[in-house]
Amino acid sequence: MHRNRVRALALVTSAVTAVTVTALTVTATSASAGDFPVPTFQEFASSSFQDEDLTYIVNGDEPAYNVGDLRVLYDQMTGAERYAVHHAPTDGLIVNTVRGVDDKWTASQALNLTYCVSTKFGTNHAKVVTAMATGTGLWEAASTKVNFTYVPSQDGACTTRNSSIVFSVEPTTTTQYIARAFFPSTSKRGRNILVNATSLYNSGSWTPGNIMGHELGHVLGFRHEHTRPEAGTCFEDNNWRPLTPYDSASIMHYPQCNGTSNDLSMTASDIAGVRALYGN
Repeated sequence: MHRNRVRALALVTSAVTAVTVTALTVTATSASAGDFPVPTFQEFASSSFQDEDLTYIVNGDEPAYNVGDLRVLYDQMTGAERYAVHHAPTDGLIVNTVRGVDDKWTASQALNLTYCVSTKFGTNHAKVVTAMATGTGLWEAASTKVNFTYVPSQDGACTTRNSSIVFSVEPTTTTQYIARAFFPSTSKRGRNILVNATSLYNSGSWTPGNIMGHELGHVLGFRHEHTRPEAGTCFEDNNWRPLTPYDSASIMHYPQCNGTSNDLSMTASDIAGVRALYGN
């Protein structure tokens, strides 16, 4: 979750070098006009924020694990489709797609999404556990086909290398974002949620539980709602499929990207979307 206002990024070298977190977001009108000179990949990569583990962070809270992943993202965002208005059906969740296929867990996997919360959070450990419980509860209440299970016995060895859990929740000291997550298609080595616990509990009207609910939406396969053309800004890419009509108040919609919610609460459309993808 990018804590600061997500800025429309003009794809020129001077603008790219001025932004610390790679957003590559422009207004739908400007995108269709094609009036932004495109930086080279080298310029784009050199200006992209790299996390403590050298993972690139894009779109505010989504990881690109290496230069190859970053190149794929760059090509998607600067190719011919980059400047075309997306005409996907308006029939608020949207699911990530990989080569045209929904990026989701199988039915059995969705019911057994185990996780741990690293003891490296120290004095903030209990707070993060609580925020995760609230966030997972939002999705579990929306669909009986989704179930997250906290495994506290694995907290002492809570890393992506732990094969006893599906994903880990680990601390980060970066101030570039509050938290970042992953998609179902991510390999095991990248399946973690990184959280700045201090920022998590100092984010104004964005409650810790709702912030974690947003990140867990990514874990379930949901994209940022504001990449849809109806938002008019913060376009990311076209690799998604709509599940419901556009919802400007969605938990997956940044408020600063023309969103209409100031606290990232879950909406009726969010509930309809997770049920459309995983079932009631």
